[in-house]
Amino acid sequence: MIARFAIPFFITVGFIVLPLLLFLLCRKLLPNKRYGTVVGIMLAALEIALVAYGMTGGFQPLEVHHIEYASTDLPEAFDGYRIVQFSDVHVGTMTGSRQPMAQELIDSINAQAPDLIVFTGDMQNILPEEMIPPMLYFRQLLAHDGVYAVLGNHDYAVYQTGTEEEKASNCELTKDIIRKMGFDLLLNEHRIIHRDSDSIVLAGMENWSKAERMPRKGDVQKTLNSPSSIIHHPSDFVIMLQHDPSCWREKILPECNAQLTLSGHTHGGQFQLFGWSPAALSYSEWEGMTYEGSRALYVSTGAGSLIPFRLNQPREITVITLKRK
Repeated sequence: MIARFAIPFFITVGFIVLPLLLFLLCRKLLPNKRYGTVVGIMLAALEIALVAYGMTGGFQPLEVHHIEYASTDLPEAFDGYRIVQFSDVHVGTMTGSRQPMAQELIDSINAQAPDLIVFTGDMQNILPEEMIPPMLYFRQLLAHDGVYAVLGNHDYAVYQTGTEEEKASNCELTKDIIRKMGFDLLLNEHRIIHRDSDSIVLAGMENWSKAERMPRKGDVQKTLNSPSSIIHHPSDFVIMLQHDPSCWREKILPECNAQLTLSGHTHGGQFQLFGWSPAALSYSEWEGMTYEGSRALYVSTGAGSLIPFRLNQPREITVITLKRK
C-alpha cells in the first residue's frame, strides 16, 4: 500500500508539509517574530526549490562509475574481465517525458563493451505490465558472456492488491517478462562462465532482507548447488548477485565463500549531504565498495527509483574490472 501511494505522499510532504513545518518552526523558535517570518519563508522556498530540482534536473543525470576488484583467487584468464552492473531501474517511473531515460541507460551500458552484464533487481515499481513498453530497449543489451538478473523486492507481488492466487500469477508474469527482455534470470541458482580453460561462478540469490517485511526467499546453499548439473567447486571464484545488501553480513559472509557480492536496493538514499544519506539509518552498507578481509560488497545506488527524485545522488551504472593479484 505504501509503494502505491509513494509519489503523491512524497509530493505532499515535500511541497506542503515540510515547507509549512519549516515556516512555523522559524516563527516559533526565533526570538523576533518578524525575522522568524522572513527566515521561515526563505527556508520554505529553498526546500520547495530543492525538491522541485530533485524531481527534474536532479533525477536526469546518469553516471558511469569505474572500479576494480583484485583477488588472488581470480583465474588468470579473467584478469581484466569487465562486468557492468546496473540496478533498481523501476521502469514504471520511466514513462512520458522520462521514457528516453531507458534508451540512454541501454546505450550507456553497451558503450562500455562489457564481457558480462548483471542486473541486481527491482525492474518494476508494482505491476509487471509496467515492463512491457520498455521490453525492446532491454533486448538491445549486448555482452560477450550474456546478460543476467536477479529479482528485487519490488519484483515480487508484495506491493500489489488482490488475492494470493492473483499475486502469485503476477509474480510469475514478472519473471516471464524479465526473461523475454533477454535476461538469464537466476532464482537461487548459478552459472559457470568459461574463458579459455578457466572459469568463474556467477550466482544469483532471490531477495533476502534483514527486514522481515521484505521478501526472504534467498537461500545461499541452494544458490551455489542448483542446478546440480552444473559443477561448482568450493575453491571457485564466486560472484554473488543479491538485491538487498543487508544479506551480505547476515547470510553470504557466514554461509559461503563468495569473493565479490553485487547489490542494490538502497538507491543511496536518493539524497546525500556532506557524505551522509538517510539510507545510513537502515543499512550499514548503502553505497559503493565495502571490504571484509579480501571479500567485498559493492552496492549500486541504482539507475532509477520509484519516486523520481534525486539530490546529489545521481543514477549510476558501474563498470567492475576484475584483476588478479
